[in-house]
Amino acid sequence: MWNFFNNCTALITGASSGLGEEFAHQLAPHASRLILVARRNDRLESLSTHLRELHPHLDVRVFAADLTLPERRHALSDWLTNEGIDVHVLVNNAGLGDHGHFDSSDWDRVENMLDLNITSLTHLTHLLVQGMIVNGRAAILNVSSVAGFFPLPQMAVYSATKAYVTSFSEALAMELRPKGITVTALCPGPVPTEFFDTATRPGEEETASRFKTFPAFVVSPQEAVRAGLQAVARNRARVVPGPLLATAVAVALIIPFCIVRRILAIKSTSL
Repeated sequence: MWNFFNNCTALITGASSGLGEEFAHQLAPHASRLILVARRNDRLESLSTHLRELHPHLDVRVFAADLTLPERRHALSDWLTNEGIDVHVLVNNAGLGDHGHFDSSDWDRVENMLDLNITSLTHLTHLLVQGMIVNGRAAILNVSSVAGFFPLPQMAVYSATKAYVTSFSEALAMELRPKGITVTALCPGPVPTEFFDTATRPGEEETASRFKTFPAFVVSPQEAVRAGLQAVARNRARVVPGPLLATAVAVALIIPFCIVRRILAIKSTSL
């Protein structure tokens, strides 16, 4: 599969930790250039140094940006243009979660989640896709979630944003395939990263811990990222990492939704 990524320039958002960092590690041996984007410049610089030490051939650039801000998204696009950098692989990985009841949520956090998970991903794709079409064969990998398949109580806004990401990716895959662009939605379940730590509200650690404990469905960051990159290379529009989780999702999607709703409601009240 790695032939697809040979000598590419890949831009990875949310690259300072978690799946974004793992994307950088897996692409580094094959890409010619990585563009690492995240808010935390110190982590980006540390990762950049580490990748250069492991892969002396690799050109690594960092761009610190809060992608919830439209001016920073424009600044990133302008910087790429001024540097003469053509992006071949766009990994829209940056995302934010929130666990808890909607009526007690903090609006600023909800708004940031909408801005990052939906608006930023869509806008950055819009800013870069024309150049990717001009340059020929390229790929967009959007990190979604199995949460996007179901409206999850206590993760209402997050699951809704990921439903958007999956639907948007599927539609773009159909639009852009004739133009040589692969579009893939990576839909992992539980992955041991910082995600749940940052999504959990103060005082709700025990509830969130029970919510995320599905050991049979857990996949490692390495497995999730590899599944996503394999799907890109195979021109697949959607992938759920882990055979057991993929089977469970496929079965759940054919169950009448009235039954799924009852199951989710019961699960919610037990948390």
